[in-house]
Amino acid sequence: MKIDIKPLSVNDAWVGRRFKTKEYKQFEKDLLLLLPKKIKIPEGKIQINFIWGFSSTASDWDNPIKPVQDVICKKYKLNDNRVYFGTAEKTIVKKGKEFIQFEIIDYHEKTKENQGL
Repeated sequence: MKIDIKPLSVNDAWVGRRFKTKEYKQFEKDLLLLLPKKIKIPEGKIQINFIWGFSSTASDWDNPIKPVQDVICKKYKLNDNRVYFGTAEKTIVKKGKEFIQFEIIDYHEKTKENQGL
């Protein structure tokens, strides 16, 4: 389905400046420490694929995308305007076994065709 309307950026969804919560600041600090020092990031357009391990079925599959992507970009000095495609998958795990899994790969135009878009 295609709808002719300009997508709204998360930056345009709020009035004024947004402030990080103490939970976000701690999450950012922890994730920056847990991420490997170096990873291979392709040049040019990229695709990011995420798998979230949630312990609650009430968790929304898309909520972690922006905060996690922003921390990854900060760690690897990556501009997220290079991301042209991504996927996110939600899986349910036992409490205490939550996780974030991701990969950054080359983006190819035919990826859209493979996804049925």
